[in-house]
Amino acid sequence: MTTTDTITAGAQINAAGVLLALFTAHSDLPAPRITSERVVADERDAAGALVLTEGLTLGFHCSTSLADFEQWRQRLGLDPADVDLATTGIFAWLNVTATYAGTPIRLVGYFELPETAPDGER
Repeated sequence: MTTTDTITAGAQINAAGVLLALFTAHSDLPAPRITSERVVADERDAAGALVLTEGLTLGFHCSTSLADFEQWRQRLGLDPADVDLATTGIFAWLNVTATYAGTPIRLVGYFELPETAPDGER
């Protein structure tokens, strides 16, 4: 699938089923912001390009974002070594991608970095 292909609702059926399974199995966890979208899978096509597959992104925002992210990461058994940190300015996010019931899922915890002190330290 290329980035210009039209996506139908049918392409998201597996992701919708996985969302229901996740929420049924983990109904006690904090509610994330949910996006059904193309997620980069850990595979490449014959030309070596990363494969984009319909999946889910579970995003965590606000003051509890990191704690909420961590609860989901632990419950899904995702290795902390697989978590990536990205930053831009004062904003940062933790990101980990996995497969759940055959569908790629991505957890993202957004947060603000502390203000920089005058001596350049955070």
